[in-house]
Amino acid sequence: MLKEVRNRKFANGIVYALKTEDDYPLEVTDTFLPYYTKDAIGKKQNALTSYELGDRTERWMIGVSCMSGCPVHCKFCATGQLKKFRNLTAEEIFEQVKFIIDKNPDYDPKKAKEFKINYTRMGEPFLNIEEVKKAIKMIDEIYPNTHHYISTIGIKGSDFSWIKGNITLQISLHSLDEEKRNWLIPFYNKYSIEELGQIRTESNLKTTLNLTLVDTSDFDIEKLQKYFDKDKFFIKLSPINENAVSEGNHLGKGVIKGVNLV
Repeated sequence: MLKEVRNRKFANGIVYALKTEDDYPLEVTDTFLPYYTKDAIGKKQNALTSYELGDRTERWMIGVSCMSGCPVHCKFCATGQLKKFRNLTAEEIFEQVKFIIDKNPDYDPKKAKEFKINYTRMGEPFLNIEEVKKAIKMIDEIYPNTHHYISTIGIKGSDFSWIKGNITLQISLHSLDEEKRNWLIPFYNKYSIEELGQIRTESNLKTTLNLTLVDTSDFDIEKLQKYFDKDKFFIKLSPINENAVSEGNHLGKGVIKGVNLV
């Protein structure tokens, strides 16, 4: 049983700090957006057109942790402050989803235009992939139309053949300079930028390339065009969510500035 420790509300959702039965911390988010924001590729941007944020009947997104803590220690991620980590079980991942659904009895995931689970909070999913796959199966048995969105740094030796249909892959790229990317993501056993471009899935959607750009020198359009087929990959530019770790590494807010709608 997961225990709620605290929560923080913002304009379009809530982030919860939870603890496992053996007292390991984790984080889960409950967010929503207007349905039109799903068409980022067609619109070539994902900006809100007004301060109307929709509700959970449109795009309902739950961000789950796959680990408590994380061994990757990205230079802008607060999870790296935790001194220890462990993989979460499929049941603990599933329980995060149930926790959010139980918090919102007036909303039915089956009636949302999109019900999406983002495997993007604490941990690297492909370092706990068998439990993640079990959790996906457990969720799909109850909510068969769920969109699963799995974010990875690209662990070497990973099997992507099962990423198909309503499961989408996101790659944490963050820089198109290999040396800079290795500094930002100091995990040795990951694919190179060129190798990431060779990843193929059978998802209904393109693979997302997530770029949390520290500065403009991290972006190289020629390298992007060389390694990443535009018919297979979708580029997402993200802001840095400032925290003690990012500030300690002097990363600032990055190139993309977040918009505070609170």
